[in-house]
Amino acid sequence: MNMLESLNAFNFTIFILFLLLYLYQIIFAGVVLFGKKKPTPEAKQMHRYGVIIAARNEATVIRELLQSIKAQNYPDGLVTAFVIADNCTDNTAELAQAEGAVVYERFNQLKVGKGYALDYAFKHIMKEYPEDWFEAYFVFDADNLLDPNYIREMNKVFDSGYEIITSYRNSKNYDSNWISAGYSLWFLRESKYLNQARMMCGSSCAISGTGFMISNQIVKANNGWKHHLLTEDIEFSVDSVLHGLKIGYCGNAVLYDEQPCTFEQSWKQRLRWSKGFYQVFGRYGQSLVKRIVKERDFSSYDMTMTIAPALFVSLFSVLINSLALLFTLCVQRDPEVLSVTLGAISASVTNYYLILFAFGVLTTITEWNNIHCSTGKKILYTFTFPIFIFTYVPIAIEALFKKIEWSPITHTIAKSIQEIRD
Repeated sequence: MNMLESLNAFNFTIFILFLLLYLYQIIFAGVVLFGKKKPTPEAKQMHRYGVIIAARNEATVIRELLQSIKAQNYPDGLVTAFVIADNCTDNTAELAQAEGAVVYERFNQLKVGKGYALDYAFKHIMKEYPEDWFEAYFVFDADNLLDPNYIREMNKVFDSGYEIITSYRNSKNYDSNWISAGYSLWFLRESKYLNQARMMCGSSCAISGTGFMISNQIVKANNGWKHHLLTEDIEFSVDSVLHGLKIGYCGNAVLYDEQPCTFEQSWKQRLRWSKGFYQVFGRYGQSLVKRIVKERDFSSYDMTMTIAPALFVSLFSVLINSLALLFTLCVQRDPEVLSVTLGAISASVTNYYLILFAFGVLTTITEWNNIHCSTGKKILYTFTFPIFIFTYVPIAIEALFKKIEWSPITHTIAKSIQEIRD
């Protein structure tokens, strides 16, 4: 077998491996499209909630979130908003207080990150309020906006017995450019074709950064918030699955958030996410594999697929193809062989592009009315979506070798729910 045949065989093997590893996600799509979704029964009780918002220099957007919380179709006396003004140098704290939130100011340059801010808030609440005053807590980022029925819909799922619940994540700025659309389409797909399918199949869902609820019992058991890796959301999801907890999903609870628009900001954020995934896999990967083998636990397999194979298999594939191309250029120096080698690599990339494009098209069609931008942009961004995902490859490579620390993302879009819909 010559080098070209070997490269073709390798790329085909990697493609089939990917297909087998993620076949369940194709099945998930079928479950959502053709399965019957059970309606969530009306809640028997209106529960009392605390709303935790970690904010660092978020004066531009904090008021809109707090106003969307006050505008909830839910009894006012059962919802209390807490803002952790975390190492702020602006007037975030004053603006939050003016909107009626309970504000905790935190100044700590050594323990930096959202996880530490959440723990700071929980520790204060546990000291200042009766032990079971709040039955559960919502966690939001300062740039979020809530649909008026958000808490009411989440309350239904909580009342049905789930102790951790995530929600439908939409975008404030889908139409800004191909970068914000790439993020937005990914989160819409995650909500519709991963978490909804998991919920329908009775599996555990996954927390995605913001827009989730955690019961007071779990907060007490953890003595606050104990997850401090760079991606504290996926760490919390994996840790919950390993402890046998099932994360629920509420598709009727709609949250909007702001996505980065510049490639520099996007690179910086996704670099942290990639490093965080490596951290989570390094800390919990072995335990997940053990649970897959011993417990035959599908949720553990799902979490393993979420944090590991796509990155490592992709990087290995890039390495082999790059070495083959380098060998052709430096050793063989045969234009015909180079052309065929580039063709083999191109065919492999095309296969991945088409799979991602198909998921982008499917999500765009089914979520058409929930995507707030022009028809032309909706169509255009299905073509750029795979390119956005491809940019994860160099980011993942850099994350392997670079030391990454948590840093805030600047938010600038102050909109109301009505302005987004209009």
